[in-house]
Amino acid sequence: MTAVRIATRGSKLALWQAEHIKAELCAREPGLQVELVVVKTTGDRVLDRSLAAIGGKGLFTKEVEEALLDGRADLAVHSLKDVPTEETEGLVLAAFPPREQPWDALLCRPELGMAGVVSGAEGASQVLAQLPPSARLGTSSLRRACQILALRPDLQIVPLRGNVDTRLRKLYEGELDAAVLAAAGLTRLGLASHIVAVFSSAELLPACGQGALAVQCRSQDEATRARLARLDHFATRQAVQAERTLNHRLGGSCQTPIAAFAQLVPVDVGVSATHLSLTAMVGSLDGRTVLRATSTGAADAPDAVAETVAQALLDQGAQSLLRSDAAR
Repeated sequence: MTAVRIATRGSKLALWQAEHIKAELCAREPGLQVELVVVKTTGDRVLDRSLAAIGGKGLFTKEVEEALLDGRADLAVHSLKDVPTEETEGLVLAAFPPREQPWDALLCRPELGMAGVVSGAEGASQVLAQLPPSARLGTSSLRRACQILALRPDLQIVPLRGNVDTRLRKLYEGELDAAVLAAAGLTRLGLASHIVAVFSSAELLPACGQGALAVQCRSQDEATRARLARLDHFATRQAVQAERTLNHRLGGSCQTPIAAFAQLVPVDVGVSATHLSLTAMVGSLDGRTVLRATSTGAADAPDAVAETVAQALLDQGAQSLLRSDAAR
């Protein structure tokens, strides 16, 4: 009987994601034996500093990839937004399953009385406007902080690390007035009821690859690549390819406020053909400068669309922002 080993981080969300892929594989191959190999990463161990302060790349993926390379596992499941754009030699991102919602969610401490999910073109901005002056908002994402400060410059951004439960505890124990987390993670863990508002793309663009999973294996493992190909979702693959190419073109990292979202859109009403639309942002750490660019192109040419958007941002002066952030 065939057995497959999946390398994964040990957080609740990572385990949910690994179990999800396990279920998808077993649904396609009844009788398949699947084992989870739990790996602790640098990002899991170092929780007293922001991701930008730790620096480096692959904080949540390096040790998981090592489990693939040394043969302890056959495949690995990652949150795509954590995967560096530079490919690791000997490994390949073999499948991108259908993407969960990519948006960020706003949570508020109950004492503020902001209950119920608000969405729409300006839903989260309306809630954000109701926070007290100089309210404490938790996030360790420079991308989120930049765009939030562009909407509410007076807010105090408080570093917020740890798993989802830890972040919720800090919010509900009163250390924070509000927090921003990925809506996908909350939804996957059955915690969507904590969401007060969901940011639209016009308010807060997500991280490259946010909401998407990446399933990785060894490049030369043809049997596993064929198995994983059955999980791949074309629309997700094209979208995240554009986002990751954009990020790579601009030299993005956890030390740079860069955001992007791509999706397939109909060429015209009633027409089945699609185009690929990509919107991206580069901003200053204080949120005083936020540059945006959008382009639409052929669905099968994500790299070309990304190049157009990257060049448009550079033409607006993004390079000076990227240089100043890199020099921190």
